[in-house]
Amino acid sequence: MGIVNVTPDSFSDGGRYLDLPAAVAHAQRLIEEGADILDVGGESTRPGAESVDSETELSRVLPLIESLAGCNIPISVDTSKPQVMRAALAAGASMINDVNALQAPTALELAAAGDAAVCLMHRQGDAATMQLAPYYDDVVGEVRQFLAQRVAACERAGIARARIAIDPGIGFGKLLPHNLALLRSLEALRIDGTATLIGVSRKAWLGQLTGSPVEARLGGSVAAACYALAHGAQIARVHDVKATRDALTVLEALNG
Repeated sequence: MGIVNVTPDSFSDGGRYLDLPAAVAHAQRLIEEGADILDVGGESTRPGAESVDSETELSRVLPLIESLAGCNIPISVDTSKPQVMRAALAAGASMINDVNALQAPTALELAAAGDAAVCLMHRQGDAATMQLAPYYDDVVGEVRQFLAQRVAACERAGIARARIAIDPGIGFGKLLPHNLALLRSLEALRIDGTATLIGVSRKAWLGQLTGSPVEARLGGSVAAACYALAHGAQIARVHDVKATRDALTVLEALNG
C-alpha cells in the first residue's frame, strides 16, 4: 500500500503533494514502483496534529481520488469522518482506512451499505494525547481484544470478515517496547478471516532505534515492513514502494 498524503503537516512528507498535479504524479510513480493499493489521506494523524473539518479534508482528497479513478488498482481513503468516507467512495475509492476503527456515529452503517473494504486500527487516545503517557498491562492482549470487538461490531452491522483488515496501530499511543511487542506477536494478533495491515514506514520508533532523522529511515522502514510481512501481515503501508518491493522480492527468492 503506497502512501499519498495531501496534507501540509504529515510527519514525513507534509506539504510535498498538496498541489494536485504533484499528488497525481507521485501516485503514478508509486504505481509504477509496484504499489498494489494507494492510500490517500487529507488529514494528518501524527502525534500532535490538529484536526481539520470535513470540507477541508474533502477539498484535498476528492480531486485526487477522482483523478486516480481509472488507475486500475484500489484506492483507499485514510479518514475517520463519515462525510469524507461517503464522498470518497462515490468518487471511486474502494477501501476505508480508519484510525478510529469506524467508531464515529454512522460510520459502521455507511461502510456496511456498500461493498468497500475497511481497515480497523487501534490507537490509545487521539492525535493530541496518544503519545503523552501510553500505558498497557498487556499491550498484545489489549490491542487484540479491541480489534476483535471492532470486527464483531462490523459483522453485526453486516460487514463480512472478507472485507476487513486489522491494524494494531504501530506508533499510535505506543512506546518503543509496545511497538516491538506488537510486531513480535503478529500471529497472536491475527483474527481469522481478516487481513493484517502494518504501518511502520519512517516512524519515530525507528529513529529511536537507529538515531536516524525521518528522512533517513529507509533502511529501518524496509526491514520492519519485511519482518511484518514475513511474520503474519498481509499488507504493508509504506512511503517507499520500490525499496520495499525489491527487498521482498529478494527475501522471497532466498526463501524459495
